[in-house]
Amino acid sequence: MKLSHNKNVLAGLMFMVFGGAFFIGALDYSLGSGARMGPGYFPRMLGGLLFVLGIIIAIEGFIEAKKSPDEPIGWHIMPMVWLLGAVGAFGILLAGIPAFGVPAMGLVAAAAAMIIIASIAAQDKKWKEIIISAVVLSTFCALAFVKGLGLQMKLFPWS
Repeated sequence: MKLSHNKNVLAGLMFMVFGGAFFIGALDYSLGSGARMGPGYFPRMLGGLLFVLGIIIAIEGFIEAKKSPDEPIGWHIMPMVWLLGAVGAFGILLAGIPAFGVPAMGLVAAAAAMIIIASIAAQDKKWKEIIISAVVLSTFCALAFVKGLGLQMKLFPWS
């Protein structure tokens, strides 16, 4: 049984590392209470939940590793590049880069571009569904953040 080839064990260990880091990093901040949360409340709770979730996933991975044969984990670089590019494009389109003359395109264009670029990472692309998702989700973002939460942000390049 090679645990290094079991995806669930590695994912569980990753959750445990990130959860533990968040929890330990928040120890210097005051916790507060549920009614009056301090600055350390959310990172500690999130870190603790991630750590416990990591334990559960790792245990399931150990059980699975005993039952089934190992399969090697492959690294798919291009989907990761597309996803990172989608997040970068979102940031650039939302805020622009004034130093290089790149104007801000607004939340709607940034969200739609992010969804379309991230969808390129999928192996089974259905462009009609991708475009519909981009329109629906960017509209939802605009309604939720600008209308619902009242945030002052540019929706379109001309607004």
